[in-house]
Amino acid sequence: MSVCLQFDIGNTSAKWRLVNDNEVTARGDYRPGDDSSQQQLLNCSESLDHIWISSVTAPASEALLTRLLENQWGIAPWFARSQAVTGSLVNSYDDPSRMGVDRWLAMLGGRARSKSRLCVIDAGSALTVDFVSATGRHEGGYIIPGAALMERALLLDTDRVRFDEKVGYALCPGTSTAQAVRHGIALAQAGAITLALDQSGSEPIVLLFCGGAGEALMELVHRDGEMAPDLVFEGLEIMAALQ
Repeated sequence: MSVCLQFDIGNTSAKWRLVNDNEVTARGDYRPGDDSSQQQLLNCSESLDHIWISSVTAPASEALLTRLLENQWGIAPWFARSQAVTGSLVNSYDDPSRMGVDRWLAMLGGRARSKSRLCVIDAGSALTVDFVSATGRHEGGYIIPGAALMERALLLDTDRVRFDEKVGYALCPGTSTAQAVRHGIALAQAGAITLALDQSGSEPIVLLFCGGAGEALMELVHRDGEMAPDLVFEGLEIMAALQ
């Protein structure tokens, strides 16, 4: 029996899950400086066999987390890094290390789910759209500000665009400032994906969505797609097994 603690650390949040003999037995969010989330993490298991981490955060933050984990369990975590080739997945970057490892692992997880041509859409702090050919070659991708970043940038640089209403994301024209902002962001996000798909050619493609806003975005896009919330974790397990 193997017990593994796995992390998916993004720009603004960190998710973890505990996998006991291939079964996910616990999940949580880790926020540095937050005692409650730290205690939940440190109490998730008395012992561990492995700690695997996908991280796009700064090296200093990775070092702090490493010390925390080593002090608790006496295990040095393994950090996944983007590679030129992992299994049958081939990187398109001249310098593969420059690709965010979360994108790389999400594609790796998608590749394990389907050997057809893929489009992996990760809707987090940033919206990333990546295409993978049926042979496993990364065809390229897009990095777009996520919904929260779009809204924050709009509010930062305007004086009169302000609202207190709680409004969701939809594609119809807004009839208030709040609706106009949120619906405009939805239009930009869904429109970007739709245009990217239209630009990608007529070859059939499998759409996989992940990230905190993935499900909402999948509904807005109105294309056949599948929600795969653990796609980065799935890729992390695959890469770790290949090391």
